[in-house]
Amino acid sequence: MNSKGGIVVNRKGVHFRIKEIKSDLAQFRDLSITIGAINQERWDEPMGPTPFPSLTTLRPWDQKLLARYKPFYMPFCDLCCLCTYGKCDLTGTKRGACGISMPAQQSRTVLITACIGAATHTSHARDLLNYVIERSGRDCPINVGGVGVEVEAPITRLVTGIKPETLGDLEPVLDYCENQITQLLAVTHTGQEGNNLDFESKVFHAGMIDHLGMEVADIAQVSALGFPRAEPETPLADLGLGTVDISKPVILVIGHNVPPAAAIIDYLRDNGLSSSVEVTGICCTALDLTRYSDKAKIIGPISWQLRYIRSGVPDVIVVDEQCVRTDTLQEAAHIHTPLIATSEKNCLGLPDRTADAVDDIVEGFVNGTVPGALILDTVKVGEVATRVAQAIAPKRKKHSALPTSHQLTDWAKKCTQCMLCRRACPNDLPVAQAVKAAAGGNLSLLDELYDDCLGCGRCEPACTQKIPIHSLIVAAADRKTREETYCIRTGRGAIQDVEIRKVGGPIVLGEIPGIVAFVGCANYPKGSREVAEMCMEFAKRRYIVCTSGCSAMSAGMYRNEDGKTAYEQYSGAFEAGGIVNVGSCVSNAHIAGAAIKIASIFAKRPLRGNYEEIADYVHNRVGAVGVAWGAMSQKALAIAAGFWRLGIPVVVGPHGTKYRRMLLGRADKDADWFVTDARTGESVYGGPVPEHLFFAAETKEEAMVMVAKLTMRPNDTGKGRANKLANYIDLHKRLVGGIPPDVYRLVRTPSDIPLTMKDEIVIHLDEHGWKEGMIPDPTLLTRMVHKKKV
Repeated sequence: MNSKGGIVVNRKGVHFRIKEIKSDLAQFRDLSITIGAINQERWDEPMGPTPFPSLTTLRPWDQKLLARYKPFYMPFCDLCCLCTYGKCDLTGTKRGACGISMPAQQSRTVLITACIGAATHTSHARDLLNYVIERSGRDCPINVGGVGVEVEAPITRLVTGIKPETLGDLEPVLDYCENQITQLLAVTHTGQEGNNLDFESKVFHAGMIDHLGMEVADIAQVSALGFPRAEPETPLADLGLGTVDISKPVILVIGHNVPPAAAIIDYLRDNGLSSSVEVTGICCTALDLTRYSDKAKIIGPISWQLRYIRSGVPDVIVVDEQCVRTDTLQEAAHIHTPLIATSEKNCLGLPDRTADAVDDIVEGFVNGTVPGALILDTVKVGEVATRVAQAIAPKRKKHSALPTSHQLTDWAKKCTQCMLCRRACPNDLPVAQAVKAAAGGNLSLLDELYDDCLGCGRCEPACTQKIPIHSLIVAAADRKTREETYCIRTGRGAIQDVEIRKVGGPIVLGEIPGIVAFVGCANYPKGSREVAEMCMEFAKRRYIVCTSGCSAMSAGMYRNEDGKTAYEQYSGAFEAGGIVNVGSCVSNAHIAGAAIKIASIFAKRPLRGNYEEIADYVHNRVGAVGVAWGAMSQKALAIAAGFWRLGIPVVVGPHGTKYRRMLLGRADKDADWFVTDARTGESVYGGPVPEHLFFAAETKEEAMVMVAKLTMRPNDTGKGRANKLANYIDLHKRLVGGIPPDVYRLVRTPSDIPLTMKDEIVIHLDEHGWKEGMIPDPTLLTRMVHKKKV
C-alpha cells in the first residue's frame, strides 16, 4: 500500500515506515521502524494511511469552539518583555515594536505556559518509557486492563492512528509529541503568529499533545511496573502525617517520576527490610508508589512539603522531577537531613555521585560531610537511601525545625503588625492577627490557619522581622498534624470497556447527570476540605466522580460525621455515585480516554485518526466537566487545554484567573448556540449548553452550581435534562438562593421540567415569555448530517 504522505503499512505485516509526513513532520522522513509481525489488528479499521495531525489539521474544529467560547483576557500587566525591542506598552489598541497586540500577547503567554506543561509530561513519558524498556524490553506487551480493556490507548489511536501492542510501539508516538512541542514553541518566537485566535488554536493543540504524552507515560508504567490494571476496587492506602511511624527510619520521596522511589521499595523488599523503614511521599510519586507497593504512605499534596520537612520526621529526602520546591536542599539542611536528587531536570547544584561506590556515598552522608548528591542510577538510589536512613535516624532523633511553644511565643512577640505577611498571602489569610494573638499566648488563631494554608511560605520572606511564620502555623497545629490519618483509594488506571458499555447510554441520554473530574494542583482558596466536600456532594447526587493527582489526595483528607473519608463511603467503580481515583497526574489521560471511549464503544464512532468527529460527539453528548480547583502549575493548564479541544469544560478556582485567559460563552447571544440537526441538516437552536469552556469560580458554592449547569448538552433527552436541571436548581437554591435566573434558557420542551419543581418553573417560564423549542440531534460538523436539507 502506498500514499502521498503518512503511515505506510506493509499488508504482509512485517514492516512499516513513517514517511514524508508533510511539512510539520519533515524530520520523520525515511524513518523506518521494524517492530516484528504487525497485522491488521494493530490498526483500527479501516486500513489506510493516517497522517499525524499538524498544527493546523484541527484548526477548523478549534475555530468552531472559539467562535462560541470567545477568549476573555485578564493581563497581569500591560507590557510585553519577551525581546530586546521592549518593554512595549500594549494598553488599549497599542501594538508592540514587532506589531503584536494585547490579545495576541496574552494568547502567546498562554501558549508558552501550555507548551511548558506538555513538554514536562512528554519528557516524563520519555524517561519512563526508556526506563521500562531497559527493564522489560521493547517487546514487553502493553497491558492496562487485560481482557477488560480492548481499547487500551484511546488517545493514541484517536490522534495518531497507532494501536500499540508493545512498549516499543509507543516510541514513535513520543517522537511525534516531541516534534509538535518544538513546532509549537517556534510559534511563540517574535515575528511568528500574530492572531490571538490562531494562538488559541495552538493552545488546544498543545493540550492534545499533553494528553497523548500522559497516556504513553501511564500505559508504560502500568504495563511494566505491575500497577493496578483498571481495577475498580483497588486497595486503600494510608494518607496523612499521622500515619507515619516515627520510631522507624523515614524516607521521603517527592516528585512525579516513580522509578527511583520504586527502587527503594525493591531494595527494602529484596533485603527483608520492608517493615523496618517507612517510605513516605508527597505529590504524584507518592500516588504511583502506592500503586507499586502497599507499604508506601502518602503525606499529602504539593502544599505539604514545607510542613512535613520542617517537622523533622524525614531522615532522607529523595527528589525526582516536577513540583518539587526548589529550596528543598536548604530546608533539608535545617533539619540535618541528607538529600538525594535523581533527575537530570532537577540537579539542585549537587555533585554527581552516580559513578561512585555506594559505601563512599553512604559514608559521606552519615558523616555529614555532604548535604546532598545527584545519583542518576535508580538501583543505586534504592540502596543508598535505605542505608543512609538506617544509619542516620538514631543520630538525628527526628530533629525538627519547628519552634517549641515557648519559642513560638517569643517569635510572635517580634511581630510589628506591618501586615506585609497578609499582603503576600495568596489567600489573604489573617496571618498578622493570628501572630499577634500568639504573642499573648493564644495559639487558636494560628491553629485555624493550618487547614487553609497553601504551604507556599510567601509570608516568611515578606516579614521584616524574619519570623518563620509558616513554622509557627505548623507548630501551633501540632496536635492536628498528629491526628492526620486518612486514606485514599490507590490509583486504578484505565476505565474498563465493560464499565463504558454500562454507563455510556445513561450518560449520553442524561440519566446519569454527568462525569465530574477533580484534577490539578493544591492551590486552593480554602484548603483541601472543599475538594472532598464537592466530591462527596456530586457522588451523593449520582454523578460519576473522577479524581487524580493532588486533588485525589485532597478528596481523601476529610472525614464525615461517621469518621469515613470519601473513598471509604463510595465505590471506586466508574458508575453513578462512584469516586474513581485514576492515579497520578499522567493518569488524567484515562479520564479523557473514558469520554473518548464512550463515543467509540457505546456510539460505535470510528476512532482511528477521527479526532473532529469524536470531539464533536463528546462536546454535544457527553456531560463531562473538569474541575481544577487548585490549578497552579503549567501542567495543569496543559491538562485543561486537552479537555478543551475535546469540547469538555473546565472550572478552576479563583487563582485560575492568573492563567490570564478564560473561554466564556454568552448565553444571551442566541446566534452562538445554533447547531446542525444531523437528522435534517437544518440549523437549530441548541441552547447555551455547555455555557463556558474555561471558567473561574470565586467560591466552592459557585463552582458546584456551575459544574451542575455545565454537564448539560444539546443531546440530553427530556428525562435527562430534567435530571440535570433538578440538580442545578437544587444546588442553586441551597448554595446561592432562589431559582437560577437562566432556567428559561435551558428548558427546551415541557418534558425537560423536573416534576417536583414544575409549579415554580412554569411560573418562571411564563415570566420570561418562554417558547417551546426542540431536542436536536446535534453536531457542529456539517458532514455528519444524515440527510441534507432539500
